[in-house]
Formats: sequence, structure tokens, C-alpha cells
Amino acid sequence: MAVCIAVIAKENYPLYIRCVPVQNELKFHYTVHTSLDVVEEKISSAGKSIGDQRELYLGLLYPTEDYKVYGFVTNTKVKFVIVVDSSNTSLRDNEIRSMFRKLHNSFTDVMCNPFHIPGDTIKSKAFDSIVSGMMVQAG
Repeated sequence: MAVCIAVIAKENYPLYIRCVPVQNELKFHYTVHTSLDVVEEKISSAGKSIGDQRELYLGLLYPTEDYKVYGFVTNTKVKFVIVVDSSNTSLRDNEIRSMFRKLHNSFTDVMCNPFHIPGDTIKSKAFDSIVSGMMVQAG
């Protein structure tokens, strides 16, 4: 399903990035970081019209030739970015939303761990297995 999943801190540094074809990892890092400008733009425009909102599913940030980039922001301004292969046309918006919901719940579990220091990279095996499940589903 997903080819790259990233969790970006409020200050725009990566807390977690996982990519399926490891050869393209640098390309995915670039894709994720370029999507942050679109995320910031959508947050600022949504903030003016909506006001206080608990979570923001930003939807499709931008499509490229090979990939579609989706975004999600928590109320603490932590950003989730999922990159999906463009050839996967069967993927619907509600499936992307459920992936973000599952990712957000797992992220919340990581943050509730008393041994995790907020702002550190995510090293949780449970979080990693949730992400792996989202990436393997495409098969």
C-alpha cells in the first residue's frame, strides 16, 4: 500500500521515516521534506477558516509522476506523511484516513511510554510493526 511513511516533529525534523525500496530512500526523504511546505500552507489556510480542530486530515498534498503524497497533522502539530505508489488506483480516501488513524493511535502509544523522550526518534518495535503492516499490504 504505502511506499514511504514518515513522522515529522513540530519543528520539521524527522522522528521516523521508513521506505520500502531502500534504494530510493534519499528520493523519499526529499519527497517528504518537500511536502512539508504544502502541509504548512494547508494548516495556515485551514486554521483561519475552521478555527480549533482536534485533528487535520490534509488529504492529497500533491501527486508526482510515480507517487501520491498524503498528509495528516495532529493537534500538537506533529505531521504524518504517507507516500503511495500512483499505480495503485484502487486506494480510496477513506482507506488513507484509516491508515492515518491507525498510525496516529500507534504514535500516541509511543508518546505514552514513560521511557520515550519526546522529540527523540521513534524506536518502538510495536510502532515499526504497525508501519510494516501498512507497507506490506500492497504485497
